[in-house]
Amino acid sequence: MSLRLGCTMFGAVAMAVSLSAVAQAEMDAATEAKVKAALASSVRSDDERARDAFRHPLETLKFFGLKDDMAVMEIWPSGGWYTKVIAPVLKDHGKYVAAHWDPDAPSEFMKKAVASYKEMLAANESLSKTEVAVLNPSTNKMTPVPAGSLDMVVTFRNIHNWMASGAQDAMFKSFYDSLKPGGYLGVVEHRASADKEQDPKAESGYVREDYAVALAEKAGFKKVAASDVNNNAKDTKDYPKGVWTLPPNYREGDMDREKFTAIGESDRFTLLFQKPAM
Repeated sequence: MSLRLGCTMFGAVAMAVSLSAVAQAEMDAATEAKVKAALASSVRSDDERARDAFRHPLETLKFFGLKDDMAVMEIWPSGGWYTKVIAPVLKDHGKYVAAHWDPDAPSEFMKKAVASYKEMLAANESLSKTEVAVLNPSTNKMTPVPAGSLDMVVTFRNIHNWMASGAQDAMFKSFYDSLKPGGYLGVVEHRASADKEQDPKAESGYVREDYAVALAEKAGFKKVAASDVNNNAKDTKDYPKGVWTLPPNYREGDMDREKFTAIGESDRFTLLFQKPAM
């Protein structure tokens, strides 16, 4: 074998390894049917279903490549909007872990939120196998699951919360450590304007897409793909009270309510990353 041929073959192998590290999974028909059934379930309230038009849960989870036999962790599920969609899908063949706040933290808000979340789980049989873990930077609890035990981590509109306390690097490292080699990280966040400097504390709630990509790559992830499924070109992102000016929060109360209702929920980037397989 000539040196030239050997180098060519080595390059091909290296390229194959590189490509295998950024392969996008695809949702199968059985999983899609389960997601649709979960979306139609009576477990979800009318208010929760009304937000499907803005959150596009089926399309988002299809983009992430969710499958019903995966071990999946959702980060900071709050009241459980996505819990009610994902947990029933994984109930029989997979595992759903809710990485929530620390109920032992000094914050009364966190204590009450976690207690309410657990009550919601207990009241719904389809959510009964949910495993609740703790992921809380302020109490230094950053290992919600054994290292390398998950197929997928998902997080929805949370990066700005971590930036507010300077915890973003620690959070992305935790996700990376939790995933198996080849595992996926799915991210949705309010998108800041690309021509505006990123506020390090993200006080408006908006985060630049390139900033989020840099955070993930710093932790070791490789970007797989981006989707426009949660884009909203009507969002001008210039509100005095930040993203919470828009529905469903309406921080301005009744002032310009019709205007903000017409805009809808925020413009959001939707990204998929992968932990390299090798």
